[in-house]
Amino acid sequence: MMETFYLSRGDGRYLPTQHTAGPWNPDSQHFGPPSALLVRELESQPHSGDRALARVTVEILGPAPLSELTVTSEVVRSGRSVELLSATLAADDRVVARASAWRLAVGDTAEVSTTSIEPLPPVDECPEAAWPDAWHGGYLDAMEWRAVRGAVTSSGPAAVWARQRVALVDDETPSPLQRVFAVADSGSGVSQELDPRDWLFINTELTVHVQREPVGEWIGLDAATTVGPRGVATARSTLHDVDGPVGAGAQALLVRHR
Repeated sequence: MMETFYLSRGDGRYLPTQHTAGPWNPDSQHFGPPSALLVRELESQPHSGDRALARVTVEILGPAPLSELTVTSEVVRSGRSVELLSATLAADDRVVARASAWRLAVGDTAEVSTTSIEPLPPVDECPEAAWPDAWHGGYLDAMEWRAVRGAVTSSGPAAVWARQRVALVDDETPSPLQRVFAVADSGSGVSQELDPRDWLFINTELTVHVQREPVGEWIGLDAATTVGPRGVATARSTLHDVDGPVGAGAQALLVRHR
């Protein structure tokens, strides 16, 4: 098997490998790789000047199968300082996800930048993270995981470090933002509040706000899930690199008893 999530077939077509398979259903992808693929497509849109994606929302319209996918993108609103982009992921003419993104002109605000969030402990101080035995390999095995605090195998908030063992597409080096989105969709799984043997918590979307591009291969995910009284939950996460926080993620979850 190629050491990549996707094989490029040209003309915006990509073939997923088994590395994309999700932990609950080996016939569907974990949405980390598709989210990163959509970001790759958004980043490919031409632009003038120095710009950055500040917010990306991925709307999950259905399972992403392990069959050929087609990715397209467009500029919805152009502008000298602010642009709205969109991208679509389809399988067999069925749209499985849409992404929208605000791309902003960047400037120098280093002197006034602020954060109240502490960096995560260094990666080399954190042990290997464990996943529930019943969860399948695929995506989980294609990533290297380190436990920071909490435990993925029990309920409650948790933090992990993660990095890709494989490329996103062919033998390309993933961009910093692609690395973020390969990890960000795992917030609800890392911080599960309910036993997945008894409960479904289905992710309907992922929204990530980015303050700066991360550096290095490791992405930190510090996540917590809040379950409401009417079958709806929210997973919120702070995303880190080795220097500190880089952005924030959120997921709306449908909660149902099995």
